[in-house]
Amino acid sequence: MIDLYKTIQDLHAEKERLQLVIASLVDLQMGSGGHVPPTAKIGKRRGRKAMGDEERQAVSVRMKKYWSVRRDAALPNEA
Repeated sequence: MIDLYKTIQDLHAEKERLQLVIASLVDLQMGSGGHVPPTAKIGKRRGRKAMGDEERQAVSVRMKKYWSVRRDAALPNEA
């Protein structure tokens, strides 16, 4: 006859081992401290790129020069 008590104990022990293995695999899946699983899709950010103050100032200077040249080219030459 099968010893049900021993079988139940063995199954509980196996269950604990499987839970430890599952927990280890989940930790590996999460990466080194990260919270995003490697299977998640991380796409490019859409929309305009954010500019810092220095970059915004450089663009401003460049565009003022650009439009100044365009305005001067559009004016009829005075002779």
